[in-house]
Amino acid sequence: MITKRIIPCLDVRNGRVVKGTNFEGIKDVADPVEMARLYNAAGADELVFYDITASFEGRALFTDILTRVAGEIFIPLTVGGGINTLEDFDRVLKCGADKVSVNSGALKDPGLIPAAAQRYGDQCVVLSADVKRVNGQFRVFAKGGREDTGRDALDWISWCAAHGAGEICLNSIDTDGVRNGFDLEMLDAVAARVNIPIIASGGAGKKEDFLELFHHKGIDAGLAAGIFHQKLLGIRELKEYLNANGVEMRL
Repeated sequence: MITKRIIPCLDVRNGRVVKGTNFEGIKDVADPVEMARLYNAAGADELVFYDITASFEGRALFTDILTRVAGEIFIPLTVGGGINTLEDFDRVLKCGADKVSVNSGALKDPGLIPAAAQRYGDQCVVLSADVKRVNGQFRVFAKGGREDTGRDALDWISWCAAHGAGEICLNSIDTDGVRNGFDLEMLDAVAARVNIPIIASGGAGKKEDFLELFHHKGIDAGLAAGIFHQKLLGIRELKEYLNANGVEMRL
């Protein structure tokens, strides 16, 4: 059995970790370097670092903070925000990232996915999909959840999985920050279409939400931010609970 992963997420804006609800109402939380150090020590399996306004502001990701974060941890680091070219992949990998997350850049230029996979390997390419229900359809959004692309999310994710994405981070805008559980309907729909690892993001509120999540086929990891940042749930405590309830975790 493959062990499941618990992944805290650092949403960074102007050099600070922030958190919102449904991608809105963003509030300051903490220093990303200090937070990365704490999560590394707390037993996180991986860490995700998103520069959440890079795409919207049309700028490159802040590499100075990223380099400092990478220097504090010894677990895999996935980095996203403002990734539009192979040069952007190269830049963040040289700063210490292990994997690169791409969203708006791939929507603008789908060829970025296969090109990056060919140069760096599928395992390095993470498709970050911000998805929301619109008129009964799962739609993919760009620019940090601000822009409805009009694209069917399931078709888009399936295409990327078939053309070099090695992993999917599925961010449900509908459940983001709400803490009533992961968007299992959306996750099941994606899992039925792809055969690559899926990271579930958006909605975690308690340890039982992760247990329910991992009972769903095709889900490899649970990502959360607020409940970890606010110390409402400890990562080690969560992993011990999951292990005791039949979900294999790396303790």
